[in-house]
Amino acid sequence: MDDLPYKRLAECYEVLESTTKRKEMIEALVSLYKEAPKGIVDKLTYLTQGKLYPDYMGIEIGVGEKLAIKAISMASGRNENQVNELYRKLGDLGSAAEEALAGKKQVSLFSEQLSVGMVYDTFDKIAKTTGQGSIDQKLSLLSGLLSNAEPLEAKYIVRTALGKLRLGIADYTVLDALSIAYTSNQKNRPVVERAYNLCSDLGLVARVAAIDGLKALKGFKIQVGRPIRPMLAERMSSSKEILEKLGGRCSAEYKYDGERMQIHKDGSDVKIFSRRLEMITHNYPDAQELVIKNIMADKCILECEAVAVDKESGELLPFQQLMHRRRKYGVREAIEAIPISLFFFDILMVEGNDMTVKPYSHRRKKLTEVVKETERTKVAPNIVTSSADELDSFMLQAISEGCEGLVVKDLDGEYRAGARGYLWIKLKREYKSELTDTIDLAVVGAFYGRGKRAGVYGALLLAAYNKDEDMFETATKVGTGFSDEDLRKFYSILKQHVIEHPSPRVNSRMQADVWFEPYLVIEVIASEITLSPVHTVAWGKIRKDTGLALRFPKFTGRIRDDKRPEDATTTQELIEMYNAQLKKLSAPSEEI
Repeated sequence: MDDLPYKRLAECYEVLESTTKRKEMIEALVSLYKEAPKGIVDKLTYLTQGKLYPDYMGIEIGVGEKLAIKAISMASGRNENQVNELYRKLGDLGSAAEEALAGKKQVSLFSEQLSVGMVYDTFDKIAKTTGQGSIDQKLSLLSGLLSNAEPLEAKYIVRTALGKLRLGIADYTVLDALSIAYTSNQKNRPVVERAYNLCSDLGLVARVAAIDGLKALKGFKIQVGRPIRPMLAERMSSSKEILEKLGGRCSAEYKYDGERMQIHKDGSDVKIFSRRLEMITHNYPDAQELVIKNIMADKCILECEAVAVDKESGELLPFQQLMHRRRKYGVREAIEAIPISLFFFDILMVEGNDMTVKPYSHRRKKLTEVVKETERTKVAPNIVTSSADELDSFMLQAISEGCEGLVVKDLDGEYRAGARGYLWIKLKREYKSELTDTIDLAVVGAFYGRGKRAGVYGALLLAAYNKDEDMFETATKVGTGFSDEDLRKFYSILKQHVIEHPSPRVNSRMQADVWFEPYLVIEVIASEITLSPVHTVAWGKIRKDTGLALRFPKFTGRIRDDKRPEDATTTQELIEMYNAQLKKLSAPSEEI
């Protein structure tokens, strides 16, 4: 048999949804993978992620609630009002489909058992159906699936179609399961993860692991057109500490307040991916033109920051200005109103040569050879230094030119795709007893508003990311800094990600009114970081039975659309910031 009954996948989903224990999740997935024919493990993996293709391909199933309600009605024999009533009662359209089909009076003589391949292929047809009559075709395909579905299958078919599978599974959990199922040893997880970091396609990694094994995973190559998961920087508080960390000598380059881009060039074909690895080429046709004209390599992968520029003065503008470019319509008008400059800071591949394994100093030299410097295309300015004073002076220069600060880099460091470490270190404004730097946190819960805020969320529960545990640890509850429009926007965005209980990846001692799967990242500022008996970030790391929390947090007005929840400020960063704050408070004051 070259397929797997979809019912088996739905039963696995039930197990995953019912547990908050990562070990049980991994065991359920390992059992599923071992049972599945190797030829469908890519489809099985995508479906378990709630998608059909990797994110960078930008293909969504494209089913809305109204169409799903019609399909459930057609398949169950209930009218749409009855389906709507079930939806209101249960609060989940998948559960409404399950109950509607459980009460189906007659089973069709022609119904056939659904398989994983059949469900995937039908969803694929739905996603690719466009043009005149497409709504009716989508309805026919979805209702056909549901007519053949058992109630439990219908629950997950509808949730998948709506993009609301919500199993609480992280990519890292799937990577653990793949390493156990197909390499027989969870210690091979770093090999599996490296392959994923180089291609950003979990389905492809699953297929290669299942069919070709560990050797093929070790041989994974970078390919133009497939985005690489970006390398991330840690944060430290002083030039002196950074130099000590990097062995006394480093490179420092401007850190721009723009949108990080990964640019893939193959002749005149240019694809642009966001930090979250979404295809954003259509938002930046001007960036495409700049790359074609000013990148002196036929086939390459580059990283840059796109920064908005004031038309009159030529000065750099803040990140928020660029968000006007993130729309489907009026792109040409936006290009005219908000021109950009590209500041390149790394090269990952050139003419088929993998540059990620080369030291930073080598990559930087190659980058300067490839980028033709013009008014709108530049290599990020840098210095190589052994002096903390020189670093501080260069940072002040960067800030005076509209930048956030510096990224300081290990001259011998390789490019570690998908990793955060001390080969790259962010240096922003000097920390004082109060925080002057912003913090990016994931929204994991909310509290209902009262009075003027009735009907929306009055405060949000925010969490930092613990990369060692693959967990989100609460750091603050924030209710200030929001405009009425912000609150309406948050309610609209977050209602798509509501779950019934805390995500298995969220560690919280607080009880929120509403829980969300980690999805949205927002920027906050606070007066300081304090010890906390309530919040779980860095629990027990500073003092027994306490964590850390932000004091007097405030929303800055900036939603970090460019960041995945795993890109939020980390537990380790908050510990570093807390320790830096203590040093500042205990340091002797300067004489006047």
